[in-house]
Amino acid sequence: MQAQLIALDWGTTSLRAYLLGPAGQVQNMRSLACGIMQLPTTPRQVAGQPCADGFELAFDEACGDWLDANPGIPVIACGMVGSAQGWREAPYRDTPASLNALSTALQTVRSVRGVDVHIVPGVIQRSALPNVMRGEETQVLGVMQSQSHLNDCLIGLPGSHSKWVQVQDGCLVHFDTFMTGELYAAACEHTILGRTQQHSGQFDSAAFERGVQVALSPDGQLGPLSTLFSARTLGLTGQLTPMEQPDYVSGLLIGHELSALGRVLRQRRGSQPLPAIILIGNSQLCERYQRALDACGFADVRLAEQATEQGLWHLAHAAGLLHHMQTEG
Repeated sequence: MQAQLIALDWGTTSLRAYLLGPAGQVQNMRSLACGIMQLPTTPRQVAGQPCADGFELAFDEACGDWLDANPGIPVIACGMVGSAQGWREAPYRDTPASLNALSTALQTVRSVRGVDVHIVPGVIQRSALPNVMRGEETQVLGVMQSQSHLNDCLIGLPGSHSKWVQVQDGCLVHFDTFMTGELYAAACEHTILGRTQQHSGQFDSAAFERGVQVALSPDGQLGPLSTLFSARTLGLTGQLTPMEQPDYVSGLLIGHELSALGRVLRQRRGSQPLPAIILIGNSQLCERYQRALDACGFADVRLAEQATEQGLWHLAHAAGLLHHMQTEG
């Protein structure tokens, strides 16, 4: 079936390109280590002319043959490609942010191939402590479109900077960010905790759940700046082996993240029950979060698939980018 859209998820370290068919189904996918901070540097011919621009080179490598095989196909991109360090800055849109608000704020850059790349803006939440996202808003929109019957839910995006997004009446209305993944990497690689750790490559569920329970315990009320030291002391006293320590630290930090999230949600919602949770992201990381969410009292936890692709498809449709291809089809 004729391809309808090229959708790019272009982040800091990677570029994922999707060739989407008439209903937004993925016909082909490629993943390149060509994020905006590690673009190609070797000049070569692009569309018959010399080119040294890293964004152009990465774009051509990702989908040049798709563009050749599908003349006139629209291209849409989300992620850090729209940041101030990206190909073209797409200024943040304020919360509450909807599909319509984001689709009418796309920024366009014309490639040397003569193809327009439409870039999705990020979202900013203005408050005493501002919050921003770039790329996650597209994933959230993808989930909102596929799960439109869920009006009261929280969408979680675990990662280096985990996002927890409240959606209501078709809008992204509020979100919180936790630097859990980045703090985990820093603690294990650049502090004394890493000196006694051994990484086996196998997930130790018991050690992970022990860390979660410490975060939820009365001792956990002192916060991660205190409880993190227990990874060392439990090791020194023989209660935690070197191979158990990495997953213990993971459970500890994720437990603190979700404990804080649950506490704030209960304050905001009063007597209302906790919302349904929809997780987007790496399956192994989401499995960890599912375990910890269960321990924190979140009973309804689901996983979403193809959120980015679906979000880009719906944004392109709302922006009118698909009209030409569908008319020709």
